[in-house]
Amino acid sequence: MPYPTKLIRNFCIIAHIDHGKSTLADRLLQATHTVSAREMQDQLLDDMDLERERGITIKARAVTLYYPHSDGQTYQLNLIDTPGHVDFTYEVTRSLQACEGALLLVDAAQGVEAQTVANFLLALDQDLEIVPVLNKIDLPAARPDEVAMEVEESLGLEATDCIPASAKQGIGVKEILAAVVARMPAPKGDPKGALQALIFDAIYDEYRGIIVYLRIVNGSLRKGDRVRLLKSARTYEVTDIGRLSPRLVTSDDGLSAGEVGYFTASIKNLADVKVGDTVTIDGVKAPALPGYREVRPMVHCGLYPSGDTTYDQLRDAVEKLQINDAAFTFEPESGGALGHGFRCGFLGMLHMEICQERLEREFDLDMVQTAPTVTYEILKRDGEWATISTPAEIPEDGYMEIKEPMVEINFMVPASMVGTVMALATERRGDFLRQEYLGQSRCVLVYLMPLAEVIYDLFDKLKSATSGYGTMDYDVKGYQTADLVKVDVLVHHEPCPALAQICHRSVAEYRGRAIIKALREEIPKHMFEVALQAAVGSKVIARETIKAVRKDVTAKCYGGDVSRKRKLLEKQKKGKKRMKMVGSVEVPQAAFMSVLKSSSADKS
Repeated sequence: MPYPTKLIRNFCIIAHIDHGKSTLADRLLQATHTVSAREMQDQLLDDMDLERERGITIKARAVTLYYPHSDGQTYQLNLIDTPGHVDFTYEVTRSLQACEGALLLVDAAQGVEAQTVANFLLALDQDLEIVPVLNKIDLPAARPDEVAMEVEESLGLEATDCIPASAKQGIGVKEILAAVVARMPAPKGDPKGALQALIFDAIYDEYRGIIVYLRIVNGSLRKGDRVRLLKSARTYEVTDIGRLSPRLVTSDDGLSAGEVGYFTASIKNLADVKVGDTVTIDGVKAPALPGYREVRPMVHCGLYPSGDTTYDQLRDAVEKLQINDAAFTFEPESGGALGHGFRCGFLGMLHMEICQERLEREFDLDMVQTAPTVTYEILKRDGEWATISTPAEIPEDGYMEIKEPMVEINFMVPASMVGTVMALATERRGDFLRQEYLGQSRCVLVYLMPLAEVIYDLFDKLKSATSGYGTMDYDVKGYQTADLVKVDVLVHHEPCPALAQICHRSVAEYRGRAIIKALREEIPKHMFEVALQAAVGSKVIARETIKAVRKDVTAKCYGGDVSRKRKLLEKQKKGKKRMKMVGSVEVPQAAFMSVLKSSSADKS
């Protein structure tokens, strides 16, 4: 028997970083006895090693709870725990489309923060029923009444609707479960209609193939059904189907309209499953669901195999990672001295760091990562616009105009630190847009700023400048013309494309000197003098010289006529000159790594 639609509630938990989403999910699991006391552990849904080490949620997790209500009915609650960091907004967007409601968590001590507002607006766009929860009311610094008014003033939600809670202490959990049932609508779907199911996530399993996570919108799905994936037009027979509680639990009844669960069908071809695709019954015509907007990566870097890792191993790893992380993109490229690798796209620096660590840990790879860059638009000499993500893609004959991506960035800071943050934003080429106050103690500063100035270390600088109280959130606003130049690196008069960078003309000389100095420390001495240069076009803006290794040719001369020593030195000089003309310099991988580290640590 399919589960009655009116007894199903699909909801997610959204909030700013570290406001207690995963802890609240733990309490909900305990309160509904979904997990036994023996299996229970802190942040149970954050089962990735990286999530536990960093204390953050990286992947959205779905879990089915059964809640016996006081009205005598048992409700099926499908909960999705979401990340809070701005780099994982795509995970949040996908989760929201599988829900009808959202619990908006607000820290009762820290109040409304940047990502609180951003996630609230995402939920509003999806027309979800939002239930505000004031978490951490047990803290000595908690100010629930003030924060409830902040929620009303900044988000427009009634202060009286806020549920006071403490996920750590278990306070307010019963009230939250009751509010989910009472305030959130049941899914609208026809269990007897043609199957339409939305794929919102997938993982690769060595033994079972791809495990597909989906939300049934209309119809029902059973074991043995022949399904069609609309985007790839491939058909498969369902071998296993069930719910997530939080482990995979097989369901004999299958899944029907409104439910969230998983299915496997021995899918081995990674390209067949696309997040946002629609699953239908083969032979039954059903329109495709809207799906998700295509993600546009904003930060790019090259990943190349090193050590014992081969190109084929790296290719298999990035293909499998893309199944589990739809925001990660890649395409093959050649990096000259670094060999063959992939140009990978990410939503931000933390996303890039997480993906790199996952590749190294989950697939046991050794890799070299090039310096991160953003996507630029250039107007070529022939009048055509092109999109580039590496300096090497800039045409040799130059360009007429170059545009860089701009973001509207919201800094949410204590009112006493406004001046410090304004100075930081101006230093990063930010244009002031507006200033708003949330109560007397918090201020929102809005700037238009180049994305290249944001991605490196702006978040760290903001935390340092505001003693950890400042938060930020940004939204891409298009491209804007800027005075940008390509800084080429020449080793022994030969350009090294993998080390070239695009930066603003005002910092080109500073950046060029930093690269050359880092390079000089790593390239070993040769039998001839090696020139290291940084150039913008034909103009050299920085130079360092690695002196030649010299043999003491006069060691055998004890006293005697000085002309004999001169003759030997002149002979050595001619040999060095000849070697300089025909010799070549090989840049070791360690040199690439040192330059990349120094450039990413620099102020953009």
